[in-house]
Amino acid sequence: QVQLAESGGGLVQAGGSLRLSCAASGRPVGSYVMGWFRQSPGKEREFVVVIRWSSGSTAYADAVKGRFTISRDNAKNTVYLEMNMLKPEDTAVYYCAASNLLYGRPLPTSTNGYSYWGQGTQVTVSS
Repeated sequence: QVQLAESGGGLVQAGGSLRLSCAASGRPVGSYVMGWFRQSPGKEREFVVVIRWSSGSTAYADAVKGRFTISRDNAKNTVYLEMNMLKPEDTAVYYCAASNLLYGRPLPTSTNGYSYWGQGTQVTVSS
């Protein structure tokens, strides 16, 4: 059982930065991943980034490579999304997600690969 809570969203000017946080309740068991998705009005929820907790392996969407960085804090059971050089097209509700993952399985990049979701936090980038 996992509960996720995002924070850190807000309004920022183009070219600025934000750091999102996602705190997981309890203590995760076994192999698992945590990631971020985002959704804009009229669009499907899209993959942003994922990290394998044990190894730190990551996968990023092409749209955010070089600008966004995911990291984790074991002591706080928290993942972070550092977003730099933000663009208006980054405007969306950002969702934290998590799932168990068997060792050797590829990092999931679709919503179907995740079992747990946060409520989302709004990020708005003005031009």
